[in-house]
Amino acid sequence: MLRQTRFNGIARRAHTNGFADSRGFTLIEMLVVITIIGLIMGLIGPRVLNYMSESKVKTARIQIQSFGSALDLFYLDAGRYPSTAEGLAALVRPAGGLSGWAGPYLKGGTVPNDPWSNPYVYRSPGLNGPYDIVSYGSDGQEGGTDLAADITLATSAKNE
Repeated sequence: MLRQTRFNGIARRAHTNGFADSRGFTLIEMLVVITIIGLIMGLIGPRVLNYMSESKVKTARIQIQSFGSALDLFYLDAGRYPSTAEGLAALVRPAGGLSGWAGPYLKGGTVPNDPWSNPYVYRSPGLNGPYDIVSYGSDGQEGGTDLAADITLATSAKNE
């Protein structure tokens, strides 16, 4: 039910149910806001996704360096690096017939996958040293460019 009241000579309609007049958003106002949000996401979104991809590459490099340190400790204890067949698993479980193993050399008791959920590739002897550790990057295949490029720790001829 509506009633008319006079306030300073101006007729106003007031709801008698106690709610004041409220005005919602128009369709045009909502479309403008959605357009602005879309433009912001179009400009900022790719940068955020690029930072996330770059952080995965950095994470892989840090993990590979950690494997390198663990392999060096393995070498000090066992007198050799794990073979390609033993792989990085030798850092968390003793290989058969190995007398000097004092591991596990990695925390957690498992060898983590790379940030793209692919296993790291370990080769011993490596192409340029006693071992190589490789992540094939975001594409999971050997080779690649940019963020899909291989991430590797090729050792020099140290400890040979």
